[in-house]
Amino acid sequence: MRWRFLIFVVTALLGGRGAAQSSGEEFRDCEQCPAMIALPGGVFKMGDDSEQARPDERPVHEVHVATFAIGKTEVTRAEYAAFARATARDAPGYCTTDADHDGRWETTATATWIEPGFPVTDAHPVTCVNWADATAYAAWLAATTRQPYRLVTEAEWEYAVRAGSTTQYGWGDDANAMCAHANGPDETAQRQFPRWKAGAACDDGQVFAAPVASYAPNRFGVYDLAGNVWEWTQDCYASYERTPRDGSAHATDDCARRALRGGSWVYGLQDLRSAQRNGLPRPEQRGGDIGFRVARGL
Repeated sequence: MRWRFLIFVVTALLGGRGAAQSSGEEFRDCEQCPAMIALPGGVFKMGDDSEQARPDERPVHEVHVATFAIGKTEVTRAEYAAFARATARDAPGYCTTDADHDGRWETTATATWIEPGFPVTDAHPVTCVNWADATAYAAWLAATTRQPYRLVTEAEWEYAVRAGSTTQYGWGDDANAMCAHANGPDETAQRQFPRWKAGAACDDGQVFAAPVASYAPNRFGVYDLAGNVWEWTQDCYASYERTPRDGSAHATDDCARRALRGGSWVYGLQDLRSAQRNGLPRPEQRGGDIGFRVARGL
């Protein structure tokens, strides 16, 4: 009886923190922590073998993903600022962005996560952060909450964006339906940047990055997986012949590239596809359209 009372007291004091979350449940582990969505584990087909597929999206392969939680949105500027204040982390410059808004991107010494070169608020996704910045944030969350926070793996990311779908985009196969679901290349961008290739035949009114959750969530209740900003993942970029089939990250000691997912407001429609992968940026690179979201083990 005494032990049962002690367990009850400890559970009450912790507020249930650390208990397994139900699938689909939204939760926060602390006031300044990002909102998380608990996703059920499952099996899905990763990659693409259609005519639109790129070589690094093949072969299509079956992946088993364990139950985990994913950030409801990309990490915001306000959430990252809480980490920066708590750890006295500075705001280094040299971020690749379009500071003069002429459609041509270049590395700018004065662009930082605080001022990335285009209008932002605390509700926007944090950008101009490299892979080390993103992993440091996740490590701080883990230490602060005593929960297993980390970056999302490539497999988890594709599992989340598909949310059971097998279409080219998370919202379906109609690229012109983008404006209801994602911040990508559209008629607004075309008017601002006429040199850019034409995008979707729709108009969302957003010229640059949008505040998080400005578009419809997917079937898992997760926002902005496609578009807005590219997202760092935990994985080293590698061919699918070398990647795990259990949903874990592919990591090596000599990781020259890290995989980015999701496309951004700057990139073409093809880059918003669920299977699309980007291994071009170096892990130390900071970009005005590169951010991240976190995952947490359950």
